Amino acid sequence: MFAAFVLAATTAISPVHVHAPPPDFTIPSAKGTKRLYDLRGKVVVLNFWASWCPPCTDELKYFVRAENLYGSKIELMTISDEPHDIAATYLRARVIELPILEDLDGSISKAYHTPPIPLTVVIDPLGNVSYISVGELSWNELQGAIDQALQTPIPNPAVGTPAPGVLR
Repeated sequence: MFAAFVLAATTAISPVHVHAPPPDFTIPSAKGTKRLYDLRGKVVVLNFWASWCPPCTDELKYFVRAENLYGSKIELMTISDEPHDIAATYLRARVIELPILEDLDGSISKAYHTPPIPLTVVIDPLGNVSYISVGELSWNELQGAIDQALQTPIPNPAVGTPAPGVLR
């Protein structure tokens, strides 16, 4: 009962909601920085985790499996607010190749009001959250969430509303 109350209270104050865009943030890369918002058009999977968290590390195999199965159809990011290189060293030591985003100042975790980890957020190609998992998830949950997001119809801009100011 208490756990349900805590989950309900956390969910009530969270800025992350299904069918709504999640908080945007900057993603550094070798080619410069981009924003989460720039990834619209793809399914994005965000996983908040830590190397000291057994449920977090147990589910890493599912994210590796997702990357192998879906390839370029998804953009996957693991996000850790641990000190510099802790999470990356953990992944390297276990020969796990997953993209890691270091949230050194905790700003992304704060923006998402990350409850106890792990937290997984799946974003559809329109840029809206389509699935949220608090706690360890199973392969079937992750696969189902990704498959559902991949089925989101993307509007054809050529068929849409004319540009503002253009009368036909």
